[in-house]
Amino acid sequence: MNIENIESFVYINHYGSFNKTAEALFLSQPSVTARIQTLERELGCRLFDRIGKQVVLTEEGRKFLPYAQEMLKTLQKGRQHIRRSEKLPQELRIGSTISVSNYLIPELLPRLHERCPGIHVKLSTGGTDELVKRLLAGEIDTAFIRKVMHPGLRTVAFYEDPIHLYVRSDHPFAREESISAVDLQERQLVFFECGTLDWLRIHRSFESLDSPPDIAYHVDNSETAKKLILRGAGIGFLPAVCAREEVKDGRLTPIRVRELSEFALQTSLVALRQDDSAITRQLASIFGDVVRDGELAASPLPERGGPDMARAAAR
Repeated sequence: MNIENIESFVYINHYGSFNKTAEALFLSQPSVTARIQTLERELGCRLFDRIGKQVVLTEEGRKFLPYAQEMLKTLQKGRQHIRRSEKLPQELRIGSTISVSNYLIPELLPRLHERCPGIHVKLSTGGTDELVKRLLAGEIDTAFIRKVMHPGLRTVAFYEDPIHLYVRSDHPFAREESISAVDLQERQLVFFECGTLDWLRIHRSFESLDSPPDIAYHVDNSETAKKLILRGAGIGFLPAVCAREEVKDGRLTPIRVRELSEFALQTSLVALRQDDSAITRQLASIFGDVVRDGELAASPLPERGGPDMARAAAR
């Protein structure tokens, strides 16, 4: 059984998409499809079903998933054992965007310290453009930033975070299965602006409305936006990872806006193209483990079937 086929299977489960998996693994979609077809022939069962635009595990796929994840973990442990003799630097200088620093770095760095207990991490937070300049100048070793194309940099897809509309769980929208952009007319909005194309697309969707939302607060920090929403100052669009704890404890509810359902933010691990150091590989390995284990998976949009379902699903 080919380990690459198993890897593709686990990644598809995480990303929910053959296209996104192909991008993360630097493959074509037909190659990923061929891998899954081969694995399904070997197992004698279908592993995925398509529901609309989503790809979900079949019952057989759900049964096979923990074994697939364990096989990848075992392989990774073997690789780590072989590489332990490689000399690691005393200090690792990591750059990250604010959202990565707030929500992802705290999950990644303890794992890095477990594998490389002698290393000291220096974390710098900034925008993507600023961190790219620092990478090229040799001021930092690697960065978690938005996807960039530069001949001197090597980029590996790290994490794709869906963007949802969030409301307090006592908001009338929390009882709706989905809403239209028209329903946002004249609503008071907390708008978190981070400058990427997807956010501009959200903003442009308001232009077709007769009465656009009242953008009462325009902020550049997701934590500020989230706290304003929690205080009832308005409703707003947020990356799912920043609201997952509030969704778990029932304080916020994600809402599907039909016209905006495909939006997401992608974070990549970026280093100098010639950098193939052991510590950079360790970082890549760690984030691969976290993705495969599903630890960063954002809470899905809950299914709601009645007035009391929103809060129960969020919990």
